[in-house]
Amino acid sequence: HVQLVESGGGSALAGGSVRLSCAASGYTYSSICMGWFRQAPGKKREGVAAFESDGSTTYADSVKGRFAISKDNAANTLYLQMNSLKPEDTAMYYCAADSVLNSICLPPRLPYFANQGQGTQVTVS
Repeated sequence: HVQLVESGGGSALAGGSVRLSCAASGYTYSSICMGWFRQAPGKKREGVAAFESDGSTTYADSVKGRFAISKDNAANTLYLQMNSLKPEDTAMYYCAADSVLNSICLPPRLPYFANQGQGTQVTVS
């Protein structure tokens, strides 16, 4: 049973930074895709950034150049460094994971991954 626990959300001013963490456990996938998606009130879920086990990363156009996804394999923890924040980045951010055999490792697919965390709120004002 895959468990994903997000942390690091909070409030920030526009132009500021926030770092999210996702601690993963219980998976046995040899090749895994992990990533972040978000959902703002009244809006559809939006894939933000994906990280594949070979180290490749992809980003939604809305965050490219401002957000950076990374993973500490020893700690089984995924990170999302969010810089130059904008009010439109306000949302609940969720961590997602799945085997690359089951899912395409691209941001638009992240909201459909089988394993998702409970989310952490980021508010930018």
